Amino acid sequence: MVSLPVSWVDVFANGPLSGNPVAVVHGADGLDDGTLAAFARWTNLSETTFLLPPRESGADYRVRIFTPAEELPFAGHPTLGTAHAWLEAGGVPAREGVAVQECGLGLVEVRARPGAERRSFRAPGFLRSGPVDDATLARAVAALRVDPALVLRAAWIDNGPGWLGLQLRDARTVLDLAPDFAAMQGLELGVIGAHDTAEAEHLRAAYEVRAFCPGLAVPEDPVTGSLNAGFAVWLVGEGVLPASYVARQGTAVGRDGRVHVERDDGGALWVGGTTRTVVAGHLTP
Repeated sequence: MVSLPVSWVDVFANGPLSGNPVAVVHGADGLDDGTLAAFARWTNLSETTFLLPPRESGADYRVRIFTPAEELPFAGHPTLGTAHAWLEAGGVPAREGVAVQECGLGLVEVRARPGAERRSFRAPGFLRSGPVDDATLARAVAALRVDPALVLRAAWIDNGPGWLGLQLRDARTVLDLAPDFAAMQGLELGVIGAHDTAEAEHLRAAYEVRAFCPGLAVPEDPVTGSLNAGFAVWLVGEGVLPASYVARQGTAVGRDGRVHVERDDGGALWVGGTTRTVVAGHLTP
């Protein structure tokens, strides 16, 4: 009977057990699609990933990413957690300091300095971007149960999971949301709002983020790399957010995540946070 190593990695945590866990299955090339999907449903985590040999030139490894409901071409915290698990298991990048992940979206770079507490991925481009039509925006606002006057901006920022992003008036508006998940079916919604100066200094985070994706069987995701990457590409690109900042996420679901965004000298945006293996075991399907 096959037995495969599994690493459960806490990603974006601001303290013990406060981030978003991902289960990473090593050497999964012998498992069929039904088993991959079944294990992801069984873990009931936001995402479960499966490490495979690369197919594309330039990739160090390949990953498949599953929510409890479906497979995704890309997701952020699974990218960081999988890179962490691959490196911890002895993976050596072909290019020093940068692991190259192959996934459904293509190749994604992950900064991979040995022993680093924080890892970051290069924010990918969008599969869909730009303005949101009035009917879809009205449905999103109604599902969020937010006053339309408190929505500052909205855009498609889909880098794989399908995100529609909204910037709200402030962090308190973000935290006060009580969404209607039934009305949200077919939409993956992300919201961001700024903390005031005193709160930002206290939290060491300038923005509050929440992610709602009931269609992926994850009503509210604790800490979301893909959404934060989408916000960065959109709002840093438009000059609304600074080139470097920290966002907090997970507050409403009892987590305390921190997502670090920075733009390098070449203009690329990097999205990162802590990664730490908290459970190690074996999968025997």
